[in-house]
Formats: sequence, structure tokens, C-alpha cells
Amino acid sequence: MRLIRVEKEELLFKLTPGERLLLIELLKDYPPALSAYSPVSKLKQLPDQATAQRLLEEALAEQRAENKKLLDVLGKDANRWKEEPTHWLLGLSKGDLEWILQILNDIGVGNWTLLGSPENWSDTISLEKAPGLWAMELAGAFQMEFLQALDRRKGSKQ
Repeated sequence: MRLIRVEKEELLFKLTPGERLLLIELLKDYPPALSAYSPVSKLKQLPDQATAQRLLEEALAEQRAENKKLLDVLGKDANRWKEEPTHWLLGLSKGDLEWILQILNDIGVGNWTLLGSPENWSDTISLEKAPGLWAMELAGAFQMEFLQALDRRKGSKQ
């Protein structure tokens, strides 16, 4: 994947058919198993912590549901995806790219948490955990590709 053009507020990325398929499949699995538990605070003495936690979980669930709808649209949006003979073009606004980077981060961190937040991968690898590990690593790889493309673009302007 590489950034090939920036026009006004749109970034145009070139992806191989395999890269497009991996990205679409990865984004289909958002959110990762209702994502990881997000504590409202690490402080134990919050007033009505249970209510605050419930409100946080409700807000996160609503946001994930909205993100899921938007991801479904993104994967099928003919205005964003254009098939060329040997590759695909993906047009994203800068806001869309920031949003996708956040989604990829949620996928990576969510799967890492679901895997038990491992520090040592050799203890983690198993057939049951392979899909989560795959999703986590692939999300990180796409994040790096998008960020490196932006970094290269900034470097060429200087």
C-alpha cells in the first residue's frame, strides 16, 4: 500500500488486491469481541463508580455500533474504492484516515487485551488465540503503512 496523491483534503492510496482484501476482512471484525473492559478510573473512591462505569460502557457500545455501520459503508463505497487492472485505489479524507487509524488501534489494543495483555508472545501462541493475534498484528501493520505514507508525504513537502 502506498500514498500516491493528495488532492485538497483527499488522500489517494494504492493497494494490491491482497492488501484490499486483508483490510476489508480485518475491518469486518470490528469491534473485537465487544472489545476489552475499559475502567472509568483506576481510583477506587469515585462516587457512584458503578453508574459511571455503566454510562461509559453504554457510550462505548453506541460508538462501536456507529463505527461498525460506517465501516460497512466504507467497504462497499464505490466513491472511495476504484478498481484498476492491477490494483485498487482508495480515497480517504484526512478525517476518514484519522478515524480508520483509531479503528485499527481499537482492533489492535482490543485483541491484545483479549489475549491477556501478553508481554511474552511465546506463551501466547496457540490455535485458539491465532485469530486475535493475527488481527492485532495486521491492524498494527496497516496503521504503520498509513502513518508511514503520511510521514513520507510530509517529508517530500519539506
